[in-house]
Amino acid sequence: MVTTCVLPGTSVTSKMPVLFVGHGSPMNAIDDNVFSHTWRKLGATLPRPRAILCISAHWQTTGSQITAMASPPTIHDFSGFPQALFDVHYPAPGSPEWAAYICQLDTRYAINADYIWGLDHGSWSVLRHMFPEADIPVLQLSLDLAKTPPQHYQFARLLAPLRDEGILIMGSGNIVHNLQEVIWRDEAHDWAVEINKIIIQRIKDHDHAALINYTGLHPSILQAVPTDEHYLPLLYILALQEPQDSVNFFNEKVTLGAISMHGVSIG
Repeated sequence: MVTTCVLPGTSVTSKMPVLFVGHGSPMNAIDDNVFSHTWRKLGATLPRPRAILCISAHWQTTGSQITAMASPPTIHDFSGFPQALFDVHYPAPGSPEWAAYICQLDTRYAINADYIWGLDHGSWSVLRHMFPEADIPVLQLSLDLAKTPPQHYQFARLLAPLRDEGILIMGSGNIVHNLQEVIWRDEAHDWAVEINKIIIQRIKDHDHAALINYTGLHPSILQAVPTDEHYLPLLYILALQEPQDSVNFFNEKVTLGAISMHGVSIG
């Protein structure tokens, strides 16, 4: 496999869209289902990125970190699944050059280079369907445990120049995500469907203030979003929305009781 890394500063002809993907169960990485089919179609219709920057629910750190190695490892950050899932590797290259460029975007927030983490299943379980050739550089940006939701949103706005550089920014999490309420069937709790619908409507209304301060959206919101790591990647994508951007949705479904697979494409 030969990969060409187009270095920062080279002009592009159009602004890249940004995506929020509900990644759901790790099994979606190998299952042939409606979600993986949609990801494949989406990858085929997107402009080809120069690189991909993923904000995954599954990498939380003290301070902001970005993968900066040339060959990020595939991380199997789960247990109790079939061996076939652990056998999957997504050998996409990294990009020390893009990592260095992103680190200097704004000095108000320090972004530190990481040479250990790699690509967790929040990234590769989706990208192996979207870009199966694994020939586009992929970087991951961590979720800083010290930041509040408003601070994550403001921090994400610093990434806006990357859209003009041909970088595909993808948040990977789930709008509704409660593992304590999971049922291993293609069904959904009524409250999970209701809260997912409320959040989607606020996205349609461009009501970012309500989405940032999401705990006030519904009396049962903490049942749908008991911890924020799967919700925060959505804020990163919303922060990059511009007034002229179109908003589209895909995989519009809540399944496994309390897992929203809803995806959002902006731009």
